[in-house]
Amino acid sequence: MFRVPCRLPLPLLVLVLAAAALVPGCAPANPAPARLRGSDGPRAAGLPKTVNAAHRGGASEVPENSMAGLVSAYRHGSSDVLDLDVQTLRDGTPVAMHDRTLDRTTDHTGPVSRLTLRQWRHVRLRPGKGLPGDWPAEHPPTAAAVLDRLGGHIVLNVEIKDERALAPLAEMIRARGLTRSVYVQSNRIRPAVKAHRMGLLTSVWRSVEQARRDRPERWRGTVDMLSVDHHARDADIRRAVASGIPHVWSHTIRTPAERDRVLRLGCDGVLTDAPRLLARTPQRDKPDAADGERGR
Repeated sequence: MFRVPCRLPLPLLVLVLAAAALVPGCAPANPAPARLRGSDGPRAAGLPKTVNAAHRGGASEVPENSMAGLVSAYRHGSSDVLDLDVQTLRDGTPVAMHDRTLDRTTDHTGPVSRLTLRQWRHVRLRPGKGLPGDWPAEHPPTAAAVLDRLGGHIVLNVEIKDERALAPLAEMIRARGLTRSVYVQSNRIRPAVKAHRMGLLTSVWRSVEQARRDRPERWRGTVDMLSVDHHARDADIRRAVASGIPHVWSHTIRTPAERDRVLRLGCDGVLTDAPRLLARTPQRDKPDAADGERGR
């Protein structure tokens, strides 16, 4: 075993340690990949002109909110942003899960909020039957595990389903130097205001009904990205685009035609369950004759 004398001068100690790394058997057998932090990794400000964001990792292509699915979406390279949802355990731990209950996507039942972290580690995901490929029945990850694995490698959009997740999530993001590469999303404005005051990137999604009555220009300077339901009226999407909010995306896109419509209306990104399909399907600048303006 290579041993370092305990009282070497600091410059000599540095040289000795560097030499040790070159000696066979001294380096770790399976070194962890270097974590990219802060300015070393991708930032939201550097996203392409039109963003292809994988909703829940691309829920029609991979198991939603799973580590295997998120990593697969990242490695495939078709997504500019990975989106995931966060619920909160009984002890306050933020975890990757869309639903309030475990019933739909796991081998357990009942509310997520009743579990401790120890109990959470016994839960296994049940990949959807219609997904392509073979997927492991893995444990659902914590938010911290996702940030550790993918933070700094790709921009993330983390939707908090429970406002209690905001404070611990903000601490995790800041501790990892990811404040410029992680959007914190909610359906409500109050969490966005809090997240903005914490120095985080903020994202708000809106339903058809909300988009109809919203005055998004009021959120300019607080909301960094607004995501509007693609079923919204043309006029409501255009109003969102004209609000002065830096980025307006649309959700949840499942077909190239849906994507093409919202991009023609001025959106600069989409949240989609099918990022790989959209990536390989060229955008059409002109609508089909059947695609009339939505003026409901």
